[in-house]
Amino acid sequence: MRRSKKEVHFIDSDDIPLFMQNSRHYGYVYWIFFRVLIETGMRKGEAAALKWIDIDLDNHFITIDETLDFTAKNKEELFGDTKTEKSERKIKITTNLVNDIKFHREWQEHNKGILGDRYHHDLDLVLCREDGNFMPKSSLFNAFSRILQRCDLPSLPIHSLRHTCAVLLLESGADMKFVQEQLGHGSIQITSDVYAHISGKIQKSNIDRFEKFTEEIFE
Repeated sequence: MRRSKKEVHFIDSDDIPLFMQNSRHYGYVYWIFFRVLIETGMRKGEAAALKWIDIDLDNHFITIDETLDFTAKNKEELFGDTKTEKSERKIKITTNLVNDIKFHREWQEHNKGILGDRYHHDLDLVLCREDGNFMPKSSLFNAFSRILQRCDLPSLPIHSLRHTCAVLLLESGADMKFVQEQLGHGSIQITSDVYAHISGKIQKSNIDRFEKFTEEIFE
């Protein structure tokens, strides 16, 4: 785990395999939920509100235009607007995540066949409980906390998975504009201010490229 001067917490890429392994052991529904958060950078409410109509598996896109109100008293109040206008976005996803979501769809269809009318078909949620109902915030928090403990990692908020996604994108070489659009930040300045200096791997990569570029200049 790393911590920036602005108290931005994230899971280091070296720790993610262990985190995902323990998530899978803890429970499949949590594994797929956290898997999506890490790869897409969605807020937990955005992920919890994700419906199958929002996913284009053929073209590898997810449309984010709602958030789930975990405190809603009934289904009519369950879905609301995203945090900001910029939070409404269409993001690209990897082939690996598409394949995991396809498997998840088959797993969910199997559950629907077993539960029949007991399944919450009307919600059409992607990341949900086995019966199709939404994931309670307390369940997500408890699962996340216990999985971190099993990994011997410090306590972190679930929002740290959003930061984890941003850091992974930057470490992989993605430009700041792409990260801004994926996360739905209001401006590239917000993205730059938060993430530009939080990863030692990014700093090393930048200085290595600079050194290689200047070697011939100063020979």
